[in-house]
Amino acid sequence: MEKLPIIAAIDLGTNSFHMVIARINKTGSIQILSREKEMVRLGSSGKDMKFLTPESIERGLSTLYSFSKIAETFNAQIRAVATSAVREASNKNIFIQRAKDELNIDIEVVSGVEEGRLIFLGVIHGLPIADKRILIIDIGGGSTETIIGEDNEIDYVHSEKIGSIRLTKLFFANGKYNSKNISDARKYVRGDWMPILNKINSLGFEKVVGTSGTITSLASIVLALKDSKIPDFLNGITVSSEEIMGVIKLITNCKNSDEIKQIPGVEAKRSDIILAGSLILEAAIEELEIQEFTISPYAMREGILYDCYSKIQNTPARLNIPNFRNETISNLALRYNVLDNHSNFVSKISLELFEATRSIHKLGNYEKDIMHYSSLLHDIGYWISHDQHHKHSYYIITHSDLPGFTNDETELIGTITRYHRKSLPKKTHTEFANFSPKTQYIIKVLSGILRIAEGIDRRQRQYVKDIKCCFSNFVEIKSRLEIELIPETTKASIDIEKWGANRRKDLLEKVLNIDIKFY
Repeated sequence: MEKLPIIAAIDLGTNSFHMVIARINKTGSIQILSREKEMVRLGSSGKDMKFLTPESIERGLSTLYSFSKIAETFNAQIRAVATSAVREASNKNIFIQRAKDELNIDIEVVSGVEEGRLIFLGVIHGLPIADKRILIIDIGGGSTETIIGEDNEIDYVHSEKIGSIRLTKLFFANGKYNSKNISDARKYVRGDWMPILNKINSLGFEKVVGTSGTITSLASIVLALKDSKIPDFLNGITVSSEEIMGVIKLITNCKNSDEIKQIPGVEAKRSDIILAGSLILEAAIEELEIQEFTISPYAMREGILYDCYSKIQNTPARLNIPNFRNETISNLALRYNVLDNHSNFVSKISLELFEATRSIHKLGNYEKDIMHYSSLLHDIGYWISHDQHHKHSYYIITHSDLPGFTNDETELIGTITRYHRKSLPKKTHTEFANFSPKTQYIIKVLSGILRIAEGIDRRQRQYVKDIKCCFSNFVEIKSRLEIELIPETTKASIDIEKWGANRRKDLLEKVLNIDIKFY
């Protein structure tokens, strides 16, 4: 089968350049190979960004050179897309031509509407939300994109010429903050943006997703102030508007960027523009009555990847959520050589046990899907070492980029695989203790099932071909789950499999308060 090319997608933003290099398979799922980011400050005007300074052009070309060398090591095809700073500049052709002549990079300059479409495409592939009516807010350095979409389709997209750099140059160019210039900036944002906010209110939305620098930075500050772990990749993290507004209040009380740098979680290089970006977000929160944000690091650069795939395949860049999540898991399993007969068999048995005990554990189809994903990946830690491989599985899963899954889901799957052998879940285990009691229960149930399924294939040879389950009451306070192991052949001895399953049944027995007997 002919392999699809490796793509290096470069987002030439007003504030930062981002590059993501990925391999895309025939089903449209991606394997991230590298991520790069460089703060370039390509645009630096308060109103229309009419001119790229010679210094900013040199910074941009230098960064593109570095990116191109990284892409070269992966033999990746480069697609570079520029946004507001370049599209508004009267001398953009100088920058574009030099990139072509000196680096052999063709730069596409996209409209605000096309920028919004690519952002939407990236977001819906990064989070399991394509079936909801979502509002995406992307506050960049030069513009703010708002997109409303549902069922893979965009209903509304708008690009407003307000961004963190643009607003900073207009009101905070001297680096000093006071009640007067903050008030003026607030009035300016609302004055320019109000017709769009009214339009968004009239169209309605169910869920709000925040992408890009300003919103992800504010979310990091929220986590830092709570002494919470800040993931490298903030995908699917939910923060309340109350928490965001608390951070904005801290920022607006600062007199300059040096004071802002002292706030926990603030990225030093962004400290001079985060006030302006915060005021833009504040207007959205108040005027749209937003209650909470789901954070997505997936944005335009990932959208570029999926757009490339759709053009190569000559198919619409649409998303089937269940298939996409399955492909993400399968690709990770293939990458680490664990998508084999054993993992598929363990998944099959786990799902049968899940259904057999559904009337007792009361979990639903969502948890059943998590069971399936965890089963396929439970042995992925073998890639590092057999010893402690359950812990290595947790590490690999929680440190992998899994498009279509939130950070919480990735952590959940990793934790379930961590308990497929050896120690049972304990409150002294940090990775387990951090979950809510409800999620701890889910982990215990699914890990308990996974432990038994792993035991039933103790020799990893599928000497057991299937199981039959039934319940019987043997004492007043407990039910007995009777599990018949059906051998692959009449001559096959499955004593080892019964032994393996018996050794691993204790967690499920305890959490469901049942007795389990194997035949």
